[in-house]
Amino acid sequence: MILVTGASGLIGRHLVMRLLAEHQPVRCLVKDERQPLPWLSPDRPLDAPLPETITGSLLDEELLFRAVTDVHTIIHLESAQWWGRLRELERVELVGTRNLLNVARAARVGRIITVSQLGASPSSAYILLRIKGQLEELITASGLAYTILRSGVVFGPEDTFINHMAMMLALNPFFTLIPGQGEIVLHPIYIDDLIAAIVRSLGSIDSVDRVIEIGGPEYITFADLTRTVMRVTRQRRLMLSVPPYVLRWTTAVYSRLFPRPLLTQQWLDILAANRTARIGSIYEHFGLHPRRIEDTLLTYMPRRRYWWAGLRYPLRRRPRGI
Repeated sequence: MILVTGASGLIGRHLVMRLLAEHQPVRCLVKDERQPLPWLSPDRPLDAPLPETITGSLLDEELLFRAVTDVHTIIHLESAQWWGRLRELERVELVGTRNLLNVARAARVGRIITVSQLGASPSSAYILLRIKGQLEELITASGLAYTILRSGVVFGPEDTFINHMAMMLALNPFFTLIPGQGEIVLHPIYIDDLIAAIVRSLGSIDSVDRVIEIGGPEYITFADLTRTVMRVTRQRRLMLSVPPYVLRWTTAVYSRLFPRPLLTQQWLDILAANRTARIGSIYEHFGLHPRRIEDTLLTYMPRRRYWWAGLRYPLRRRPRGI
């Protein structure tokens, strides 16, 4: 049995569907069973396999004991990376992970796999990267076999990075703000390529007890990524350079006004310094040929209407049970 925490998130949803397609026994931990889950879609075939679902929080240790029973591998994806403030990051990423590791040791779980962030370090000056580094330390010191995949920014039809860039472009018809000169180099990876790497790591002995950095087939600066999104969505805007600290002040105010702002402090943490893995690392470790950014964006972004989505997203309620 494979336990997937954070199964209702972007990576979790795609991973569960992939595991079910490969007829793997899957148990999902979700915070709210009322969320739309793809394996419960009314359009799915009647004979399609279903995962076992447990509703609850990583802070509930009694529920976690039930979740890890008869589990040989945990794929730990529960995260507050895109929506959480410092308190929520600490509770979900650190306290929740510590609880999960405690019950996993007691239940003799064989291995834990998790997705971290390029640049993660417990001594980082940036909150997101420091929390991710501390999470990695918890896992590597847990006594469990582990695989930590440090990935670049994950993009796809439902991501909260590139799609949010398109929403912000749609909401301001005149200009868009970029931190500094937009010179920070990113290493985006398509969601399906990341899912394939996670699935292949399940059967890879070489990935056990390792921290592996992966990304897509190309590096791109934030300025060039912005131009790419403008080109793909046909939203031409003037790019205005702004000191990063001004954007952080603006974001701090914005975060107080809306439950889920499009631009968060963690978003800016990723743009604070270059975040790249070696080109070809995903092929070296997992034999995968990742997809190019613009070619992939063209398959879904031109059909989207980002103006309405950009108005609705900031008003969505924050996750409960944290």
